[in-house]
Amino acid sequence: MGDTDLEYTIVFPDPTASGFKEEPVIILLGWGGCQDKHLAKYNSIYKKQMSALRKAVFVGFLAVRGRAGVAQSGNGVNTRDAVTDLTREGLGRAWSGGVPSLVGGRRRYSETCGSPEIQIQHLQGDSSGIAAVLMSRPHARNSLGNVFVNQLEEVVEDLRKDKSVRVVLFKSQVKGVFCAGADLKERAKMSNIEAGHFVHKLRSLMSNIASLPMPTIAAIDGYALGGGLELALACDLRVAASSAKMGLIEVTRGLLPGAGGSQRLPRVVGIGMAKELIFTGRQIDGERAVSIGLVNDAVIQNDLGDAAYQKALALAKEILPQGPVALRMAKQAMNRGIEVDISSGMAIEEMCYAQVIPTKDRLEGMAAFKEKRLPHFTGE
Repeated sequence: MGDTDLEYTIVFPDPTASGFKEEPVIILLGWGGCQDKHLAKYNSIYKKQMSALRKAVFVGFLAVRGRAGVAQSGNGVNTRDAVTDLTREGLGRAWSGGVPSLVGGRRRYSETCGSPEIQIQHLQGDSSGIAAVLMSRPHARNSLGNVFVNQLEEVVEDLRKDKSVRVVLFKSQVKGVFCAGADLKERAKMSNIEAGHFVHKLRSLMSNIASLPMPTIAAIDGYALGGGLELALACDLRVAASSAKMGLIEVTRGLLPGAGGSQRLPRVVGIGMAKELIFTGRQIDGERAVSIGLVNDAVIQNDLGDAAYQKALALAKEILPQGPVALRMAKQAMNRGIEVDISSGMAIEEMCYAQVIPTKDRLEGMAAFKEKRLPHFTGE
């Protein structure tokens, strides 16, 4: 079989349609002079090939047409070599954005998945310097599905490189929920190995959020369960509506917190309280959460359902005028210092302080004090 013997069309079903199934429909358009009896011979190979494509492409209702052969590699079918042409087909609803090529380049989910589930909003005016990460997956209550996680990864990396951002807020666009945790429907379709890899990816994502250089605030205006609470725990600060429900409920599903919750919760509320919450899978409201130190503040929910966000925004504005370099170094000193003994922590503080001494911001701070005016920090 040659490299260009098979002409095919792959139709990825619309995930919003009723009766949606993840499996793509494969339509063979022509195969040289081969007869149908050859299909059985290569069936298992193309199942592997389509499985690889399915993991790489989540684009809704899309048809991919091209010519492909069976390209062997050490691990089986090499999809990058097998797929030589991808062209958009006009099937069903319109699909915004360009068709991603699997042959080369990094595919950005934010550009290829229709309505984005994660967006960055750069605030303006007196909030300039604050970025809000907007989570919007209403049909699944912001659960941590594959597209959601990949888009969030991209947003986090973009924020890490953006020196104009001084504070980051995590906000849900879905009323009554922050993040409902794992997407159990997607998870049920994964093999044990795939599930393990996905949870590892989640754990890495939460660590990347925790290591963002600028202060981060989670605005919890509704349910934050399982991985949703783990996301909030990865933030530096948390503000909740008094009616919001929070909990690491994994034991009620025969699991344990796997995206950092078993490690971050004890560091926030203490080992005894963390064990009680994790062992029971208990859900607590905002008032209880603030009393045990899980969140920094709890506020009465408003009619718009964004009271926690408004409080988080006020907190971000209070942080905003402070020295950006000093904020980053203070965060690093605390995050690293809490993991070691006090003597080592003092050494970390000294190293972080040394990074601030040669900055223009330090000179500006002293000049502003001397001149009895507010400082204007530039992050230099």
